[in-house]
Amino acid sequence: MEFCEIRITREPLEAVRLNFAQTEGAVVDFFGVVRAIEEDRMIDGIEYEAFEAMAERQLVLIGEEARERFRLASVIIHHRIGFVRAGEASLFVRVTARHRRAAFEGSSQIVERLKQAVPIWKHPVYANAQMA
Repeated sequence: MEFCEIRITREPLEAVRLNFAQTEGAVVDFFGVVRAIEEDRMIDGIEYEAFEAMAERQLVLIGEEARERFRLASVIIHHRIGFVRAGEASLFVRVTARHRRAAFEGSSQIVERLKQAVPIWKHPVYANAQMA
């Protein structure tokens, strides 16, 4: 496997098959799941759109930045676009590292940087009823 696997897809997200390595002691998986409430209102889901080529490039840069800072062995980032229902995953991130602290911190940084820098936009699709 290459160091960094990036995928922007319209397909439902699943965890990538695990292949443990003898050199990494930590694997951290993160799923970002669409909540049923956005801005105190019920939603059916979120419509994600992206400038795909730029988003993929930014995700690679974010993965490389995290690798250097936290000495990660591998990074996988899959982001879903199109309509994602509440309760479904819109983001999957997996990092591997020699030690757990680096893996947890690297995963967290990837998610934070993704939200700041990647041209993926979300548009809530509100349900008919509002919360009381």
